[in-house]
Amino acid sequence: MPRKKREWYPGAIYHVMNRGNRRTDLFFCDHDYEMYLKYLEVSVKRFGLKLLGYCLMTNHVHLQIETSDVPLWFPLQYVNLNYTKYFNKKYNYVGHLFQGRYTSVCIEDDAQLLQTSRYIHLNPVKANMTRTPDVYRWSSCAVYYDQITDSMVHTEKILRMFQPYSAQQYKAFVEAVEVRGECATVPDNETEPSRL
Repeated sequence: MPRKKREWYPGAIYHVMNRGNRRTDLFFCDHDYEMYLKYLEVSVKRFGLKLLGYCLMTNHVHLQIETSDVPLWFPLQYVNLNYTKYFNKKYNYVGHLFQGRYTSVCIEDDAQLLQTSRYIHLNPVKANMTRTPDVYRWSSCAVYYDQITDSMVHTEKILRMFQPYSAQQYKAFVEAVEVRGECATVPDNETEPSRL
């Protein structure tokens, strides 16, 4: 049975999730994270994407991406294929690294855009890896909090929703106590969130 074609249109924004095959780790050391980010940066530049946010967890990744005139699957294929080659060669593995094709949810409005950003950045907190999201090294949260700079991450679309363009207001939004219960890691049920 053929797979359902993914929804795409120029300028579409997605929450992309990808997990290690059989939920195994994708990253064993700092260099692995760095290599994934290197391939992601090359892909962002090559395909004219805007990376709005990311979080690389031990066995899965979250990306928030705005496309240009190229469908999402081309840049993600580049990242996943090259990182898999790197990983398998380094660790003398063969076969699939990622569990099936990535999951993507098309973001339809500003509310969903903000909720997705918060969800992504709170992943390490929910997983009890850090107390605050900004100290997790493999996330774009510190860029949003204006603690570090990273030319690969485009914060404008989200931060402009907080007047006056305030990293402090974004931080308050992300770390609001009442939302901590709503963030989670990649769902166990492969049908949630819906595959597009």
